[in-house]
Amino acid sequence: MRLDARTDANQNEIVQALRDVGASVAITSALGKGFVDLVAGYRGINYLIEIKDGSKPPSARRLTPDEQEFHDLWRGAVIVVNDVDEALKAIGAI
Repeated sequence: MRLDARTDANQNEIVQALRDVGASVAITSALGKGFVDLVAGYRGINYLIEIKDGSKPPSARRLTPDEQEFHDLWRGAVIVVNDVDEALKAIGAI
């Protein structure tokens, strides 16, 4: 498993949008090893959010092997979003 982690170009925009609607957001992308980029709480529900850059081609938005393994083994919901609208829809803010 990879030890370092990259940050998607749209992560800051998504974090700010989530916070603007009242969500609490923990940025976890630096954990690497396939763990999700964000953990958000909104209206009493926690969300594990994987961010992909929607401006990139689909081949560049695929989950890494570590991310895929985490998603496969996690026994709860993991949300993959490509932009602000998808993130806000995923938590039920719009």
